[in-house]
Amino acid sequence: MHVTLRAREGLPPLRDRAIFPEMREAIRAASRSPAVGSGFRVVQFSVQDDHVHLIVEAHDADDLGRGVQGLAIRLARAINRVLVASGKVWGDRYHARDLRTPREVRAAIVYVLMNAKKHLRRAAKDAIDELSSAPWFDGFRPGDAAPCPPLDEPPVVLARTWLGAIGWRRCGLVRIDEAPA
Repeated sequence: MHVTLRAREGLPPLRDRAIFPEMREAIRAASRSPAVGSGFRVVQFSVQDDHVHLIVEAHDADDLGRGVQGLAIRLARAINRVLVASGKVWGDRYHARDLRTPREVRAAIVYVLMNAKKHLRRAAKDAIDELSSAPWFDGFRPGDAAPCPPLDEPPVVLARTWLGAIGWRRCGLVRIDEAPA
């Protein structure tokens, strides 16, 4: 499932170096929450100035709803904590799109991990977006990945579905110079 959360107007950019680490920790905690159990997990994400893209797996619609709601709350609390603020962070409900085929999953992975190339002119064509889960992603073509993944625990969990773990790879590993359409 590809999920998008849009921030309300008036917030500073979510890619701010002070905000992002707190968001990364909130994402890490969301997939490991005992309240959610194994019914919801974040497998990829990217943070843009005014929205967040996620690839998530959920057992059913109830787990998806509870999982995204819990994640949105964790993210809002993290952002408000950094901004020393309170109140609404998200501008609207989340948008979710089912991913049903290996090609759709691969396209969503490229879209999510390479989204900075679409939004930021300064994003290098062959760079990994550090404000995403890309540094931990193991699906880049050999030679295209970061030379040394970060030492800290990944903020995402491994996909458990066939589509998310194996199926999409049949359409080809991701090139570092790919960009979303």
